[in-house]
This record gives sequence, structure tokens and C-alpha cells, in this order.
Amino acid sequence: MKADYKITGFADEIANELTIQVEALQGLGIKYMEMRGVDGDNLIFHSDEKIQEIKKYLDDNGIRLSALGSPLGKIGIGEDFTPHFESFKRAVEVAHRMECNRIRMFSFYIPQGEAPETYEGQVFERIGRFVDYAAANDAVLLHENEKEIYGEKAKECRKLMDTFYGEHFKAIFDFANFVQARENTLEAYQLLKDSIAYIHVKDALWEDGSVVPAGYGDGHVEQILTDLFDSGFDGFLSLEPHLFDFAGFAGLEKDGVSLKGNSSKVLSGLEAFTLAYDSLRKILK
Repeated sequence: MKADYKITGFADEIANELTIQVEALQGLGIKYMEMRGVDGDNLIFHSDEKIQEIKKYLDDNGIRLSALGSPLGKIGIGEDFTPHFESFKRAVEVAHRMECNRIRMFSFYIPQGEAPETYEGQVFERIGRFVDYAAANDAVLLHENEKEIYGEKAKECRKLMDTFYGEHFKAIFDFANFVQARENTLEAYQLLKDSIAYIHVKDALWEDGSVVPAGYGDGHVEQILTDLFDSGFDGFLSLEPHLFDFAGFAGLEKDGVSLKGNSSKVLSGLEAFTLAYDSLRKILK
């Protein structure tokens, strides 16, 4: 495995407490974190004093942020945008305080059963306001494909990139989320390849959408990462295990090798994160 792969992850899946998150990352030799939940709340909702405390603790322990894992854009398209935009501005401020200008975000929940193009104008108006503010304040927005939002499928993600892609708006590629949205990840990757700046590493099974470690599902993780790195990609690989209950996959196999043998149990946060990390490392080797 190359020494210069930039591996990061959502350490709040290990534990809520910052001290435990940092200790676990250090134990695995990981020097970055995509910070989402920490000490009881999402990073962007903490006070200035708490932000300063978190930043100092990370600095003292040699951990840097790869991105802010914000919930921005995860509201219904019909909900009031004004307070949400204020949260967005706060996220940009926090990003600068944390010396990391990359912010993960989404493109709004669409009413169930309705066509995303029906709400395209509203989505694009809101995303446009985000991007304009990001451009004026030196922030980089990373759009994640996610279930039930406008950008659930690759076609809509492509429309967003065609309109907003640039220095301040880029794509996150999440394998499992595309599988769960019934998208062929190889086709989605080819459609979005030129706009991908960041990877969320988790896989899923086509049959029921269950999340599994990278390489054990139907996301074509190894094939896509191989092509991505061959094409010069140098962005972050962010572990988002989502393996809260791995008991159902005790006999899961890859290339004839059983992942968990005959054991079956609910994994701890650290066990799940370590399993996700080890699975990624096997692919990278």
C-alpha cells in the first residue's frame, strides 16, 4: 500500500467522545478525521469556545480535518431555507476556525414518490446561494449522493456538476448510497468521474441495500478506485463504516474467503471502524 493514500473517516462511528475518537485513530495510524458528531452535537453547532477546545486537542494530538461532515442540505425542499442558510454560514465560519475549508453537504429531500425534476428550480436556487457564498468565503462544498435527496441518482448529480462544478463545488462519490438507490456504480462513476474530489468508503449489497465492508458488496469499489487513482486522483478516502449490526453477515465471503468465519455478533464502534479500515487497506494493497 502506498504511504501517501489519504485515509480519513467519520470517527463518531467509533464513539461520541473526542478523546476516544482521537485515541482510536492514533491506534490505527490515521491522521485525518471527517468530523461530524463530537461531544454531543455536530461540529458546526458547537460554541466558539468549544470549537477552540476541539481544535487545540486535535492539534496537540496530530489529527487534522479532511472535511466538515455537515448536515447542510438535509432538509425538505419545502422547508424554510432562511435558518438553514444561517447554519450554512456558521459552517463556513467553523471550517475556517478548524483550518479546513471542505464541507460535506446534500441537495435537499424531495417528497417521496415525486420526480426530482419537479423541484429542480428550487434545488438549484438554493445550491446556487450556497456556492456563491462559498466562493466569496473561500470554502469548498463537497456534494454527497444520498438516498431520497435530489442528488440521489447519478443523473441528477451530473446536472448539479454541469451547473455548479468548479473550485468551490465538487462531488463526493459514495458507493453504498448509489447501490441503495439502485444505481450501477460503474455507470454512475463514468458519469461523474471528472468531478469526483472525495470518496466515502462503504459498500452495500444489491439484494437488500445492507451496508458491508468495502469490497464485499456490489459497489465495484476496487475497480473504481483502481481507475480513479490511475487517472491521477489524490483526494481523501473517508471511512464511513455504518456496520452497526454486522451479525447478519457472518458468512459473507469474497473470493472464497469468509469475512467473519462462523462468528456472529454486534460490533463495537471501534471493531466496525477497524473492520472497515482493514477492508480498505486490502483493496489498496
